[in-house]
Amino acid sequence: MQKTPEVVVFDLGKVLVEFDYGIAARKIAARGTSDPIRVREFLDHSPLLFRYETGLMTKEQFFDEVRAGTGFRGDLEEFGRIFGDIFEPIPAMVELHASLRQKKVPVFIFSNTNELAIAHIRKNFPFFSNFDDYILSYQHGAMKPHARLYEVVEEKTGRREAEILYLDDRPENVAAGSERRWQVILQETPERSWAAVKRLGLLG
Repeated sequence: MQKTPEVVVFDLGKVLVEFDYGIAARKIAARGTSDPIRVREFLDHSPLLFRYETGLMTKEQFFDEVRAGTGFRGDLEEFGRIFGDIFEPIPAMVELHASLRQKKVPVFIFSNTNELAIAHIRKNFPFFSNFDDYILSYQHGAMKPHARLYEVVEEKTGRREAEILYLDDRPENVAAGSERRWQVILQETPERSWAAVKRLGLLG
């Protein structure tokens, strides 16, 4: 029989919030000298975002690089609004988080992300403030599935192995959790994630 987990660790993007960098690319292009496709490729395929999300660049340095690469004519404040405004909550998953909190289950965020994204989500989505702690790649100099970041989760939660339930949409990230004997759910649909959490005895 599977052990009922003691804490639940959520990925953020594609688990609790949808996101689309295409939205930012279109808005950056409208205020710059590159077309949206080239801006999207610049964000997706240059090492820039990886460096930013591993804490190797400040938001000012990231902005300067994007401005140089796209001809963006706005200031950092405008860029921050554009770059952050790509998220929408996934209502059923936000409800799952709320249900776990109601049951007094400790809940954590574990995300490859950046300062601008987190500032926007924190400001606009009230549910985000209701976690016990946050393990964010840019604050720790590593990105999932690097083992160091999973060690931080264990340090922050005070739990190990099957005491941890981890939800993520990326197979390689889930696999890294599974290797540490965490219980894992690969997020495919909210309905499947809800059903899996219930099977583990966390919700009635």
